[in-house]
Amino acid sequence: MSDPQEKPWLTLVGLGEDGLAGLQDASRKAIADAEVIFGGPRHLELVEAGSRGQPWPVPFSTAPVLAARGRRVVVLASGDPFWHGAGGSLLSDLRRGEWISHPAPSCFSLVANALGWKLEETLCLGLHAAPFERLTPVLNRGRRIICTLRDGAAQEALARWLAEQGFGATEITVMEAMGGPRQRVRSQRADVFDLTDITAPVIAALAVTGAKGLPRASGLPDDLFLSDGQITKRPIRALTLSALAPRAGELLWDIGGGSGSVSVEWCLAAPGARTITFEPREDRIANIRANAERFGIEHQMKAVLGRAPDVLDGFGMPDCVFIGGGGSQALLDHLWAVLPSGTRIVANGVTLETETLLMQAQATYGGHLLKAEIAEAGPLGSMRGWERARPVLQWSVMR
Repeated sequence: MSDPQEKPWLTLVGLGEDGLAGLQDASRKAIADAEVIFGGPRHLELVEAGSRGQPWPVPFSTAPVLAARGRRVVVLASGDPFWHGAGGSLLSDLRRGEWISHPAPSCFSLVANALGWKLEETLCLGLHAAPFERLTPVLNRGRRIICTLRDGAAQEALARWLAEQGFGATEITVMEAMGGPRQRVRSQRADVFDLTDITAPVIAALAVTGAKGLPRASGLPDDLFLSDGQITKRPIRALTLSALAPRAGELLWDIGGGSGSVSVEWCLAAPGARTITFEPREDRIANIRANAERFGIEHQMKAVLGRAPDVLDGFGMPDCVFIGGGGSQALLDHLWAVLPSGTRIVANGVTLETETLLMQAQATYGGHLLKAEIAEAGPLGSMRGWERARPVLQWSVMR
C-alpha cells in the first residue's frame, strides 16, 4: 500500500502538436522543473527539452525512466498517456503515490471532433505497432474506425490491404499532425488511394464501405480456416462454443488444437479472451499460428507444441478447458487433480473408445452428456439424400 504522504517523482504529460502553448499551467511547470524529460524526438523538440531530454531507447523500454526514480522526471506522451501511451507501460512498475498524470485531448478525440463523429460509437485502434489484421473481426459496412498508424507508408499499405479485403470503397480520411500548425486533412477511397507526402504523426479515419464483415455468431465457415482436415466442423463448433461459454478476459486451454478453429472463435467471442492451444503435431502448430494471424488475434493465442498432459505444466490456470483431441483417462485424471474448483471442462469424442471414456467420466464426475448427429443434403445419383457426419458425443462439467 502506498504512503499517503508520498510525493510523486514522475509526471506524465500529455502533449499535443501545439507543444507548450497547448499545455495547462501544471504541465508547463512540471516540464520547467524537471531534471530529466523522456519522450520521442518530436516531443522533446516541441517542449524544447534541450540537454534534459532523453529519447526513448530502441527497442522501446521503460527501464531508463525507472532508473531515474527519485529525481524530478517528466514523461511525454501524445494526448492521453493512458490511451495507447507510455502510461500503461509504466504503471505495472510504479506505486500509485509515485506518479501524477496531466492528460491532453487524445488523437482520437481530436479526430472525432474534426469529423463530427460520436466517439462512443466509433472504434478506436492503435495500429502503429500492430498488423492490419486486427481490423478483420471489426470491419463491416457502416462502421466508423479511427486508427493510429506508424507513418505515411503504413497509410498507403492500409489502403491496399482494405481493397484486397473487399473494402475498397471505404473512404479514408488521412489526418496529419492534428491540433498543431502542420495539421492537414485529406480524404480518398481505399481502392484509388494515391495521396503522397504523408508525414507522421498520422491517423486514419475509416468510413467503412464494401463487403460484409466477419459474422460474429459462433460457427464460422470451415473454409475461413487453414486446415489439413483436422478441424471441428462448423455445426459442432457452434455447439462447442455454446458449451464453453466464453467471457471477457477468460483463458481457455484448447487441448488437441488441430487447426485452432475453436481457439480462434473463443478469442473472437469476448473482449480480452485468450487461449493456450496445445497440439502434438508441428505442421498443425503452423496452421494454428497462421489462423491466429489471419483473424488478427495472434496477441490473444499462444500455440504450444506437445502432448497433454505432459505439456501442461508451467502455464497459468485456465477458466475453461476444451478437449478436442487426445482425450485419455490419464489426461482427465490430471486435469481433475490440478484445475481449480469452478473451471469449466468440455470434451468432444467421435470414436467408440472416446465415447466410452466420456460416459465413464460423466458417471464419475457428473456433468452433462450431449450426442449430436448432423446430416446435410448432398447428391445421391440423379437425386439428393442425407450425408451423415460421424456423431459427436460431448461431455461438459464444472470442476
